Amino acid sequence: MKFTVYGSGCAKCEQLCENTQNAAQMKGVECVIEKITEMSAIIDAGILRTPALAIDDEIVLEGHVANSEEIAALI
Repeated sequence: MKFTVYGSGCAKCEQLCENTQNAAQMKGVECVIEKITEMSAIIDAGILRTPALAIDDEIVLEGHVANSEEIAALI
């Protein structure tokens, strides 16, 4: 699976990356986590609020840091 975290690289974005990694491990899923920090790329993706998370190029979270359990439920 491919996970993409969109954001400025702040502490919230880093926490979302960590929670995403933990969720993938909980579900036993191999994953690649990509971080997008360029504002133009974030806008091009249609994201209005960061941090945001996409799973296999589909935006599933926007504007908050989900915990590992919430992310696992989306996988």
